Amino acid sequence: MVWPVTMLVYPLDESSGILRQERTGSALQDRVSRLFEEARDDVYRYLLTLGLHPPRAQEAVQEVFLRLYATMKKGEEIDNPRAWVFRVAHNYGLKVRERQVSEAPFDAGLEATLASPGDNPERTLLERERMQRFHHAVEGLSEQQKRCLFLRMEGLRYPEIGAALGISASAVGEFLRRAMTRLKKAGDLGGLPHE
Repeated sequence: MVWPVTMLVYPLDESSGILRQERTGSALQDRVSRLFEEARDDVYRYLLTLGLHPPRAQEAVQEVFLRLYATMKKGEEIDNPRAWVFRVAHNYGLKVRERQVSEAPFDAGLEATLASPGDNPERTLLERERMQRFHHAVEGLSEQQKRCLFLRMEGLRYPEIGAALGISASAVGEFLRRAMTRLKKAGDLGGLPHE
């Protein structure tokens, strides 16, 4: 992502306010750029879990961080920018998903064709069956359970997930508890993050 940089050169006595504003803008650009570098992949993966096609998800990530920049440039204080970004990504992603309904869905069978050539056939079959059980179990979760689970897997804490989805941290905990109960019934799903 390339942030526009403008250099204003005025005599110091005429433009000290403008130069100060440019330095502040540059610091803001740096701050947003750092957060973009740290969180863009997480936001992209989350948007994919909402059902966005990869190109749309990439565009949405750009849009979300541009909105963060514009909001902060207006002077609005954002206590937790990472949670703010996920909340905006969530809301924007749902809108984008509604618009892409007419497009063909992403081919889930593609994953099966991309098997590692070094695996033995039996292990590959067992892993594919385990993943199918897992995907089926995830499909059976409520939308809120899925969103909470995916955001938790991205490393957000309960209060951050709550802020992103507009629910309380205790509701996040309950959605995750119910999701984990259902997923455990689907088989060995070790490695999922807990609070």
